[in-house]
Amino acid sequence: MDRRSVNSALASSLASALALLALPARASADEAMDKMMKETGDEIAAGKKEKCYGVALKGQNDCKAGAGTTCAGTNKVDYQGDAFKVVPAGTCTTMKTPFGPGSLEPVKRPS
Repeated sequence: MDRRSVNSALASSLASALALLALPARASADEAMDKMMKETGDEIAAGKKEKCYGVALKGQNDCKAGAGTTCAGTNKVDYQGDAFKVVPAGTCTTMKTPFGPGSLEPVKRPS
């Protein structure tokens, strides 16, 4: 084998090893997110927490930020009307924003 082939083989092996090391960490992060979402869902179902739309700052929503987004941290602007934060029950509609109070349902906001 020439030097170029050896370097290529070593680089490929190193990349494969690093990819394998990253898998458990990613799985753990996904499992932690799933657990947190389940616990939050349980608190919402029990009436301890509620989804509050239109109060999250850019990139700080808990989930659902409209079409083309996935989940937490995906809202594009402050106070996006279709993005929510999970807050203690009974506090959402008392929260003040430049567009008025928070809402228990998605709201239209100026772009």
